[in-house]
Amino acid sequence: MHRLSTAAAALMAFAAPAAADITIAHVYGKTGALEAYAEQSHNGLMMGLEYATDGTMEVNGEKIVVIEKDTQADPALGKALLAEAYGDDDAALAVGPVSSGVALAMLPVAEEYERILIVEPAVADSITGENWNRYVFRTGRNSSQDAIANAVALGGEDVKVATLAQDYAFGRDGVSAFKEALEETGAEVVHEEYVPTDTTDFTAAAERIFNAMDGVEGEKKLFIIWAGGGNPMGKINAMDPSRHDVEIATGGNILAALTAYKELPGMEGATYYYYEIPDNEVNDWLVEQHFERYDSPPDFFTAGGMAAGIAVVEALEKAGSTDTEDLITAMEGMEWMTPKGTMRFRPEDHQALQSMYHFRTEVQDDKDYGVPVLVRELGIDDMDIPVRNQ
Repeated sequence: MHRLSTAAAALMAFAAPAAADITIAHVYGKTGALEAYAEQSHNGLMMGLEYATDGTMEVNGEKIVVIEKDTQADPALGKALLAEAYGDDDAALAVGPVSSGVALAMLPVAEEYERILIVEPAVADSITGENWNRYVFRTGRNSSQDAIANAVALGGEDVKVATLAQDYAFGRDGVSAFKEALEETGAEVVHEEYVPTDTTDFTAAAERIFNAMDGVEGEKKLFIIWAGGGNPMGKINAMDPSRHDVEIATGGNILAALTAYKELPGMEGATYYYYEIPDNEVNDWLVEQHFERYDSPPDFFTAGGMAAGIAVVEALEKAGSTDTEDLITAMEGMEWMTPKGTMRFRPEDHQALQSMYHFRTEVQDDKDYGVPVLVRELGIDDMDIPVRNQ
């Protein structure tokens, strides 16, 4: 009798499925033009999962397994890899990508497979706007958040603005949102310049901007929206825009790009993150651990990746399962703590509402870059971010 019972128990144990892992796909441009951003995003994602699970990398009694897929900043490849993650790898949800163009190609895949895609850190408004679907959530800020924060910092009566941006979704959506936000301040965009993403010589574009600005009266600013290498700010500053009474302005950026800000003390703008600005326990942990592990401060996209990682764990815990409908219910309106403080997924479009920071550039002896010093925190309730998916 005992032998039969033991054999039956062994057979039942053999037949019972092992506890399933929760597979999360990070689909991002690990190589390519934005790989510096991508590395930060991945490090932040892993630190966020670690922080939110108290180091266990488990949620609801199941192990979190992160798989990486490199889009190489190619929209077609990103689309195929996300389908592979959902279909072949059975990923419960995915995070990424870095590029707005890649993100826009990936959105329909989330809808086709009816799986969650948490967009981080791609910025274009259209991701949670006209191209959005109900399976898409974004922890990263959108172009409107950038634009409204920068409009608050730069706008005002009699302010005339020219813009320079990259000629793709990130740049064009950014300028469109910035123009709309500036109207509320009394400022006016008088010239727009778009150049290819791989541009390195900005002489012709700058001359067109200066010629256009020479014909206007008022406080004249050149607002630059740029991502990746070849940042034009330093090169245009070397052309002495003050000869045309033009001041350069821009939003925040990664630490490597802030070296150009050192030549522009007193420049104002708005930033998504700088590690010395937020004052909360999550950011304290991130800063301490990042210095310990990488001997450097966390950057823009490290903070964003961490926000996404924490959101993943919070959503899974709140839903109690990996079922997509349960996750959507859990995530709509969800609030969670991040290195930037509280974020909230807006139910209407799943955009994460979050703080932005009005800064003024300051030169400090111990920094080899221009430091964005806080002027004012713009909280969730300080910015009226348009819903653009309707």
